[in-house]
Amino acid sequence: MLKIYNSMSLRKEEFRTVEKGVARLYVCGITPYDTTHLGHAFTYASFDVLVRYLRFLGYDVIYAQNVTDVDDDILRRADAEKRNWKELGEMWTKRFLSDMESLNVIAPTHYVKATGSIGQMKDIIGALLAKGIAYKSARNVYFDVTKFKEYGALSHFSEKQMRLLLRERGGDPDDHDKKNPLDFVLWQGTDGDPNWDAPWGMGRPGWHIECSAMAREYLGEQIDVHGGGRDLIFPHHESEIAQSESYTGKRPFSRYFVHTAMVAYMGEKMAKSLGNLVLVLDLLRKYSPNAIRWLLLSHSYRQMWEYVPEEMDDAQAQVSEMEKMLDGAGGGPGGGQSQSLGQFRKIMDDDLDTPAALRLAMDLAREGRTGESARILDILGFRF
Repeated sequence: MLKIYNSMSLRKEEFRTVEKGVARLYVCGITPYDTTHLGHAFTYASFDVLVRYLRFLGYDVIYAQNVTDVDDDILRRADAEKRNWKELGEMWTKRFLSDMESLNVIAPTHYVKATGSIGQMKDIIGALLAKGIAYKSARNVYFDVTKFKEYGALSHFSEKQMRLLLRERGGDPDDHDKKNPLDFVLWQGTDGDPNWDAPWGMGRPGWHIECSAMAREYLGEQIDVHGGGRDLIFPHHESEIAQSESYTGKRPFSRYFVHTAMVAYMGEKMAKSLGNLVLVLDLLRKYSPNAIRWLLLSHSYRQMWEYVPEEMDDAQAQVSEMEKMLDGAGGGPGGGQSQSLGQFRKIMDDDLDTPAALRLAMDLAREGRTGESARILDILGFRF
């Protein structure tokens, strides 16, 4: 039985889906105003492994991933570069998809833009206003967190901690139009492009409502796994839970919340704001896609790690060794496939232990059991 770490319960839980045999997965995607770095690749390669492994186990996986194609960051960048915000978003989205294809990351079942679900967002906001859970103040519509008693259950933060993080992550606890410091924007009133008409005024959606609307539209009112980087736990995923469950009346919104750790470089979390980025495109000029994927999967998805070039060199050396062992080796000695796949399942069922799975694949290949090794590497998404 697959066990996966749930950020809500802070423990590994047996994986059971809402609908037997069907796994519905939503992973928060990029905000396309800059290029793909190794931190992005770590998140999406990790969830790619989850998708592949669930399919190996026999699940019908329905996987949705969004593109936040309307956002303050995009608009600021477009204004600074004197470019159309749509064209900017489309350019960086294409670059991201090209990088992911290079790393053999499977395309989601539904890869969707936020601007394509504005109608769904307005429906949810209207219902929350009618229930008295949201309120209009000045030109904005806010979610009233006092109407959702479980707010904070995912992050496990105190109100003081949430206020501090909100300020760090783009929110404004001092917004005088709010009733409460932690209330968040569902609809932001604006005059300039882009904006949409709504019963409560012209404007554009808040960040959190976008994902609630798209998850519901493409996966239903309850999903099995909601994923993303660890920095999305608060306020993004916390707020998604509040608005989704308040709208549908169904709990839980997601059975499991799965989050990838941050990747550091030069002693700091890799981030566009810090400029300490290791770009996938740059790595691909020197290393093979298999080597980059090997580096990523040699780290547990839940453990923060720091990129060092020497580790990338080591990953390339291991991949080159594997290529030589698998090249023209055929299936290798028979009779062990069932046993080795059993070992592989035991490893992966323990919260997707990809580092141990890579060690198993390498050991098998060195023993001459190349067919068994190749099968494991295929499940993990390598192209040998």
